[in-house]
Amino acid sequence: MERKNAWKTYNVEEELHLQQTAKAYKNFLDAGKTERECVERLVAEAEAKGYKNLEALMESGEKIKTGDKVYAVCMKKALAMFQIGAEPMENGMNILGAHIDSPRLDLKQNPLYEDTDLAYLDTHYYGGVKKYQWVTLPLALHGVVVKKDGSVVPVVIGEEEEDPIVYITDLLIHLSSKQLEKTAKDVIEGESLDVLIGSRPLLETAKEEEKEAVKANILKLLKEKYDIEEEDFLSAEIEVVPAGKARDCGLDRSMIAVYGQDDRVCAYTSFLAMLEAGDVKRTACCLLVDKEEIGSVGATGMESRFFENTLAELLNCMGQYSELTLRRTLRNSDMLSSDVSAAFDPMYAEAFEKKNAAYFGRGIVFNKYTGARGKSGSNDANAEYIGKLRSIMDKNNVAFQTAELGKVDFGGGGTIAYIAALYGMNVIDSGVAVLSMHAPWEVTSKADIYEARKCYLAFLKEA
Repeated sequence: MERKNAWKTYNVEEELHLQQTAKAYKNFLDAGKTERECVERLVAEAEAKGYKNLEALMESGEKIKTGDKVYAVCMKKALAMFQIGAEPMENGMNILGAHIDSPRLDLKQNPLYEDTDLAYLDTHYYGGVKKYQWVTLPLALHGVVVKKDGSVVPVVIGEEEEDPIVYITDLLIHLSSKQLEKTAKDVIEGESLDVLIGSRPLLETAKEEEKEAVKANILKLLKEKYDIEEEDFLSAEIEVVPAGKARDCGLDRSMIAVYGQDDRVCAYTSFLAMLEAGDVKRTACCLLVDKEEIGSVGATGMESRFFENTLAELLNCMGQYSELTLRRTLRNSDMLSSDVSAAFDPMYAEAFEKKNAAYFGRGIVFNKYTGARGKSGSNDANAEYIGKLRSIMDKNNVAFQTAELGKVDFGGGGTIAYIAALYGMNVIDSGVAVLSMHAPWEVTSKADIYEARKCYLAFLKEA
């Protein structure tokens, strides 16, 4: 069943709103290349729209009531937002769940070294990456260094026009005959993804013959700019990401190319839907979590109790907490697991089954199931829930399509959907189609971004 291209349906007003959405989205991605940066940016925007910190409300004893807007943060890497609806909480919530971590390279705890007058930072890649895609790119460093006295030093190097970038080298074609015989997964080894950061030795009268003088010069620069020592890397979280701002893609400017769209494209459109939801019948919730790319583990991942504990505190501040109310609230909720889909790429058509693929410009994508090898590891949404969502989408003129993640035996993947489904709630994957998913630069359609925003808003108000 072929779906209509959404670009063919827009009037002048909708086109303007679409471009405004795309511009706001690009600004968000430029400011948020790590989980911490995303949370910091979104909290500032939420507070400007009247959201209050749940922890502060707990301390003050202020009671939360219908219409109130609150948020909670977990370790500066995950965010939960709630707008209290008119219906009792135990009737359930309408939840938008997405993740804000993306594939990248992380610095090891002892990263800095020198080899033959070149200084490097040693890395460990994070999430599913094609390692060969990360060489010979302009790269930036983003993160924090936490010193022994507890002070936090933010680090961003490589994003401003006057900033230096960092870089990962590759073997020149003239000497790569043996390298090119390797399979793609081995052509660049994980331990070869070390970041080149310097080549100039420290020249001081007393240290002209000092060993590792290039490393010494790097440490001197870090001390001058950030007041950090080499040992401070032990308690640092520095991510290596592609340098540069989001760009319009295509001569018609119909697409966006930038790092981190999996899954910040769904996270930001979910966030926008929360801000413009207005009065809601059922409590609206936006949950943005970390660690999805490595299995949703850890204190800031979906498998943690952060969401459940936050909801318990929220109910307590409303004077409604009991274990039974908490369980009923979770069980009776509906959720869109807002994660991206693989867009059909005619350059690699052999990987897709065309009747059940997602296409650029045809709107939000619903994946009834994901997983691999016979749906292993997936949530499989029930037909009644999908029928309900179809009705909401059609009523609100939202362009949508359905898809699977490529051909049956070609691979697969998972999302946070199956974890939320453990509570017994209705969950389905729904997100934006992406070309070159997990690459350093990914591509999305502005029309699909706009339709995602429309979908999430309609869901919050009517599910």
